[in-house]
Amino acid sequence: MSDLGITFLLIAALFLILGSGVWIGLTLTGVAWIGMQLFSSRPAGDAMAVTIWGSASSWTLTALPLFVWMGEILFRTRLSNDMFRGLAPWMQSLPGRLLHVNVVGCAIFAAVSGSSAATCATIGKMSLPELQRRGYPDDIAIGSLAGAGTLGLLIPPSIIMIVYGVSAEVSIAQLFIAGVLPGIMLALLFSGYLVFWAWRHPHLVPPADTKLRLKDKLHESRHLIPVVLLIAAVLGSIYSGVATATEAAAIGVLGSLVISALQGSLSWRTFKESLLGGTRLYCMIGLILAGAAFLTLAMGYIGLPRHLAEWIAAMGLTKFQLLGALLLFYVVLGCFLDGISMVVLTMGVILPTVQKAGIDLLWFGIFVVLVVEMAQITPPVGFNLFVLQGMTQREIGWIAKVTLPFFFLMIAAVMLIYLLPGIVSWLPLQMRG
Repeated sequence: MSDLGITFLLIAALFLILGSGVWIGLTLTGVAWIGMQLFSSRPAGDAMAVTIWGSASSWTLTALPLFVWMGEILFRTRLSNDMFRGLAPWMQSLPGRLLHVNVVGCAIFAAVSGSSAATCATIGKMSLPELQRRGYPDDIAIGSLAGAGTLGLLIPPSIIMIVYGVSAEVSIAQLFIAGVLPGIMLALLFSGYLVFWAWRHPHLVPPADTKLRLKDKLHESRHLIPVVLLIAAVLGSIYSGVATATEAAAIGVLGSLVISALQGSLSWRTFKESLLGGTRLYCMIGLILAGAAFLTLAMGYIGLPRHLAEWIAAMGLTKFQLLGALLLFYVVLGCFLDGISMVVLTMGVILPTVQKAGIDLLWFGIFVVLVVEMAQITPPVGFNLFVLQGMTQREIGWIAKVTLPFFFLMIAAVMLIYLLPGIVSWLPLQMRG
């Protein structure tokens, strides 16, 4: 059978098994087993056992469940309410006023969470009732939250970055550092759009609350101290070289437990729920990663990545055309798969092509994260859309429509890092120097 025939057969098997309701991790394992059994001389059972054990026992991957657990602990504490109280007084003077709490709140929480869905849900529980009570329009409040919630993937620590780093064998600490400036840039783009929206629709922006003096604003800002200290502990330990990403994740878990205990919101029930929630989420991710590792091995034995890379190279695509094709590919894939599945499912096939085109893998990691962020707000499987649908009881089509401007802003962000790659590479170079 030709390479094209094998590819179509495996893709058909993938969608057939997925469509029957089988878990993604088991689906990937099953497709890999079919590929090795039919088109390779290597015994599939032996290869599966060795690969899955190697994938599951990776020390680098230890950071993942720890960051997931840290996000779960913070998700169940008073942190979000404290953040609103600390941020709101400073946002009143900006065009768009408290709408900026969505963006700034998501950016801050992203720096301690690592999960897009957790960021969107936590900040949404805090901001949406307040914005609705004060008369802000639902469309811009929900749209800006859906868009800004994706910052959970880009601003470190990020679960997707850990998954990409493991898959592409790129330093996770370097990826975290590289994500800082693009994350700030994207947050500024979102806030800039809110300023533009407020300028176009001044009659829809409710009047400011009573003006606070600088002394009162600073007094309210005390509520931000716990989260700022946690961010400083986690990211500072990585950037200073004191701790690896895994050790920093352990510092984050300990810090979040201390914060929630001092806030008085750490009970046995909260602790148990956070641990179970983190375990469930990581087990899902771990199973997907194990299945994807086996699928990558199977693809290697069959030779598909090499042939695909040669085929794309023969097309004579420029670097810009290749990245444009990959952007379109990931956006379409995001209609069917979640972000982690997208990364682990495609890296084995895409990376040889990307390397052959001379694209830096560190830069490509940030590109992938940005494109996966778009998939978080692409119907019908955009995770942030589901989170907001559950919170607001609105139709998913309506939520997708009000989020569309932020989708286009992410495309603008991809264009910016392509035209100005230093946005990604400058900070890691400074840290190395």
